[in-house]
Amino acid sequence: MKADLHVHSRYSDGADTIREVLEQAVAAGITHISFVDHDTTAGLEEALALGREYGVTVIPGIEISAYDFRRNRKVHVLGYDYRSDARHIHALCRPLLERRHRHTLAQAGKIRETGLRLDEEQVLAMVPEGGIVYKQHLMDLLTAQPFESADYQQLYRSLFKDGGPASGDIRYIDVFDAVRAIKEDGGFAVIAHPGQLDSYELIPELAEIGLDGIERHHPDHTAEDHERVDGLVAEYGLFTTGGSDYHGRYGTPVNMGEFTSPDNALLMSCKYS
Repeated sequence: MKADLHVHSRYSDGADTIREVLEQAVAAGITHISFVDHDTTAGLEEALALGREYGVTVIPGIEISAYDFRRNRKVHVLGYDYRSDARHIHALCRPLLERRHRHTLAQAGKIRETGLRLDEEQVLAMVPEGGIVYKQHLMDLLTAQPFESADYQQLYRSLFKDGGPASGDIRYIDVFDAVRAIKEDGGFAVIAHPGQLDSYELIPELAEIGLDGIERHHPDHTAEDHERVDGLVAEYGLFTTGGSDYHGRYGTPVNMGEFTSPDNALLMSCKYS
């Protein structure tokens, strides 16, 4: 059993189709995979069908863009193996997706005002399968440089960070509402890459309302992060997960299946496993 429980596709801000991701998964010897596209389950039906075609078990997944309002910081929540209708998740996330789409189109307008070529028809033509345009799609139109290059990162920061013309962000979902929605839809709630977003202080509070696990294995995590996760899962009776956070050319180059977890408690609990 080899699992990658954190991959993205063109249903959100990944560069590759579900089929393209699965082809790479098969080549990497992955047996279980979860597409955790941001704030949407729109690709689930296609993923399940193609998973059967490729002989890879697809576990329903989502990554909810949430916020810890007490500490004033972002936090991402992974949801797994929820019911197919995902009624509570959809109700919570749909307004966020609409806000994101409007915000990105507004960002494109602000970038055009700087003199960079980025017309609205180009932007709308980039809308992927999920129907929501992301700033990664704007960057794809603005530069052919690879994500990890200094030129790409400098352009990104100049536009979207540090008071750049397209800086600013949307209002995110309260993290407690995100965990509750996942649980109400019969799923497992997991804190994503706590080392990346410094989410550790929040975990005891979420454990009280049903948090199930913590993403231990992630490209951004260090040995210190692993130790902190291990301490928390032991104290609160949680399980661990792992994944590559694969985005194709829209993210840091990673190998799918490289960041797997030896803890298979989630896989053993899923009805799709």
